[in-house]
Amino acid sequence: MSNKDDNKRAQIIKVAIDFALAGNWAKVSLLDIARASDIKLLEIRDIFPTKSAILAAYFGDIDRRVLSQDYGFEPEDTPRDRLFEVIMSRFDALVPHRSVVDALSRQLPADPIGALCLVPTAMTTMTWILEAAGISASGAFGMLRAKGLLAVWLATAHIWLKDESPDLGPTMAALDRNLRRAERLAMQIDRFERAGENSSRRSDSNITASGES
Repeated sequence: MSNKDDNKRAQIIKVAIDFALAGNWAKVSLLDIARASDIKLLEIRDIFPTKSAILAAYFGDIDRRVLSQDYGFEPEDTPRDRLFEVIMSRFDALVPHRSVVDALSRQLPADPIGALCLVPTAMTTMTWILEAAGISASGAFGMLRAKGLLAVWLATAHIWLKDESPDLGPTMAALDRNLRRAERLAMQIDRFERAGENSSRRSDSNITASGES
């Protein structure tokens, strides 16, 4: 993407976020964004095919900052420890954008279709958080982990939005509680996944033995 395209992309995102901050996200159209950004509608289509794609890009930029960090996990760190660190890193990265998250959290319930369109974006974020924490997000069980982590994220974000403390202490306490609750479900998923892998290996072994006989 050229510098000119980068500038257009940034301008479109800025205008869209300004609409969200003004409380107009549910009603604003792509044509409104085009006019306010002074960019042709066709050009916006080439960059962002939908309104939700603009928000996906906005939050995707934040995800990239989180993923670019070197967490330096130790072998003794548990999956919960690693998840805690990565998730708190994302909350830290979102602090300058809290007003945007707050505005969207207030407006999206009145726009259920718009909220539904953002579910894939949220699931993508959870997938990358899992991977950054060294936890597989692949396959059906990976999707279950991502869905469980999304529930943890949403429950904790409710506290984070009101957390004005400099160290985000209430957010950390809520995240720790929510991760501990989710840990039991994660253990059950891991057991099912291992059982499925063992069953698959036994089936492969039986097929091999049958072919050799």
